[in-house]
Amino acid sequence: MSPSRLLSLPLNALAWVGRHGTRALAALVLLSVALPWVGHWLKPYVSSAIFVLLCMAFLRVDMAALRGHLRRPGVVVAGALWTSVCVPILFGMACHAAGLHEHAGGLFVSLMLQAITAPLMSGPALALLMGLDATLVLATLILSTAMMPITAPLFAHVFIGPGLSLAPWSVGAKLAVLLAGSAALAGVLRRVMGAAAIERHKKPLDGANVLMLFVLLASMMEGVPARFMASPMEVVGLTLLAFAVFGVLLIVTTLLFFWGGRSRALSMGFLASQRNMGLMLAATGGAVPELTWVYFGLAQVPIYLSPLMLKPLIRRCLAPLK
Repeated sequence: MSPSRLLSLPLNALAWVGRHGTRALAALVLLSVALPWVGHWLKPYVSSAIFVLLCMAFLRVDMAALRGHLRRPGVVVAGALWTSVCVPILFGMACHAAGLHEHAGGLFVSLMLQAITAPLMSGPALALLMGLDATLVLATLILSTAMMPITAPLFAHVFIGPGLSLAPWSVGAKLAVLLAGSAALAGVLRRVMGAAAIERHKKPLDGANVLMLFVLLASMMEGVPARFMASPMEVVGLTLLAFAVFGVLLIVTTLLFFWGGRSRALSMGFLASQRNMGLMLAATGGAVPELTWVYFGLAQVPIYLSPLMLKPLIRRCLAPLK
């Protein structure tokens, strides 16, 4: 078999996965629950998967659209302030009003860490699968992630207290290396491959995104099956809560940003609902209540099902008015 034929086989396989990206992500949720040992095996590769996802997001960024967002940064700045400052404040006020800090400490810590983290770094990849403005998502993600070393420790101290320590300089250094490294590598690849080749391999790149997303999902879901066997009603309740939080963030943010147009509003709503909880586990060194690990795993379910659930609705919302 010729080398070109050998190369085409994995590319065709990735393209097939890319064409069925939304369904593939839904299937990965079931696989992650059914095969928890896979998550244990993949855990050491989470950072590498995040790097690859970011690199592919930078690789496929629409440079003309990015320059447009930078020339008129109002939506990007407003989105970063909303997701990094307003969302944590509103979560903190709601949790304290409900008395969670006194009666459900583990759940309170889980929700607050979900609120104070930056959007998910795989957000641009998911946005691409759904036909949203991935360039706007990426630009807002970069700014909100850059703010996180300041905002996350501040809100953790204000709402959770000194018992939960976040090292801002360590978090900031890790994020800077991750973003700068993936952007630099993507720039080299864009120059070597050319824009035409990148566009031609759009579907294989979508398929590669799905595989990298599986690494993240399986790692976060590792402990969920055992917890369900021990306390099924608790897991069901936490799953419903995860869907409710996802839905509220999506709807409220979309309505708030509707002044920027339907596409931008939906893109910002989608971004705000994708919280990077794995980043908070890394920032705290895993020193969080056991319930937080379980909730963070369950909170991945609405995120990974969102392309399948929302893509038809988003397509209708973005269709030209007749």
